[in-house]
Amino acid sequence: MRSFVAVGFIVAFAFSSRAENWPEFRGPTGQGVYPGKNLPIEWTTTKNVAWMSPIPGKGWSSPIIQDGKIYLTSAVVNMESKEQSLVAICVDAANGKNLWQTEIFRQDSKAPKIHGKNSHASPSPLTDGKFVYVHFGHQGTACLDFAGKIVWRSTEHRYSPVHGNGGTPILVDDKIVFSTDGSDKQLLIALNVSDGKTAWKTNRNSKADRKFSFSTPLLIEHNGQRQIISPASDLVVACDPVKGKEIWRASYDGYSVIPRPVFGHGMIFLSSGYNTPSVHAIRVDGKGDVTKTHIAWSNNKGAPHTPSMLVVGTELYMISDNGIASCLDAKTGKSHWSERVGGGFSASPFYADGKVYLQSEQGLTTVLRAGTTFEQLARSDMKEKTFASYAVADGAIYLRSETKLYRIQSK
Repeated sequence: MRSFVAVGFIVAFAFSSRAENWPEFRGPTGQGVYPGKNLPIEWTTTKNVAWMSPIPGKGWSSPIIQDGKIYLTSAVVNMESKEQSLVAICVDAANGKNLWQTEIFRQDSKAPKIHGKNSHASPSPLTDGKFVYVHFGHQGTACLDFAGKIVWRSTEHRYSPVHGNGGTPILVDDKIVFSTDGSDKQLLIALNVSDGKTAWKTNRNSKADRKFSFSTPLLIEHNGQRQIISPASDLVVACDPVKGKEIWRASYDGYSVIPRPVFGHGMIFLSSGYNTPSVHAIRVDGKGDVTKTHIAWSNNKGAPHTPSMLVVGTELYMISDNGIASCLDAKTGKSHWSERVGGGFSASPFYADGKVYLQSEQGLTTVLRAGTTFEQLARSDMKEKTFASYAVADGAIYLRSETKLYRIQSK
């Protein structure tokens, strides 16, 4: 019996140690691709729902997952003072139990106004497997241990936001990298993960008329060179991760840039923002200003203002804010198909097992078969607003609505 128990313990430990993680916005690669299988393609508020957990306050930050724990942020209003308590929350992925809630910052009632579709807790958390890092834009950044204790907080990089916060930081080696694209400052900033002190900051030297943007950077590697790709108003820059030195830049026409770029085939793909977005494919092997030499193709049909795109093989998938789903040839920009699925969209899609999952602001999920021919497989309605993007791990989808967090999996 002792041997049986010991073997059972070893098996359980091995299973837990193999638990999948979704450590940042859009997953391990930052590009919305889940390598696993057996995810459900349809559900209701009860069907294929393992659990549902109420989430206090309001926040459009997307959940992340590390070692069986879910981390997210929210802004909880004090009804008497009208102050916002900006909090980090930890939820048990197995049962949905709220394990802890820690206030990071207190935002008074005089804080700058935000866009009606934004929240005071929109940037997603991230983790390096040792600590959890949370970011609230102009309010600041913080590091917590896995018990919810604050290790450090940084409020050094204040700026004047337009429409509130939005862009999520990324982890690069021993640094947290994020953009501050407000009306007064336009910078790419790196903080040391050890103490929150500034490691470097790079001025965009932007000439845009409307300088505010909200994009999340992407770390790539091409021909042995690592680059941090960071879109902003009227331009995208690639910077060296060590010192933040600019490698190349390309210009376009657009502001309030939100989508995170994606990478494939030696090119980054981005959407240029307001007023009329265009998708640009830019080769990443240039130096200096590459606007006239390295933009491989552009396409303005069905481009998103808000959701990020997907690169899967030679296909580029995207969903526009007004519900037009499209598939382009990633190498040429040629359209394979473009179809209306309906609804408004802010959340970024993800890909898994030959399928593309789209989440509307109205709470409706549409699942498409990936490929050069349009095929809708299923639709599911959660009947509540959803602006956050998915997290996926261990055969389960974690979906955050306006007031709840769901674990969705096949039963």
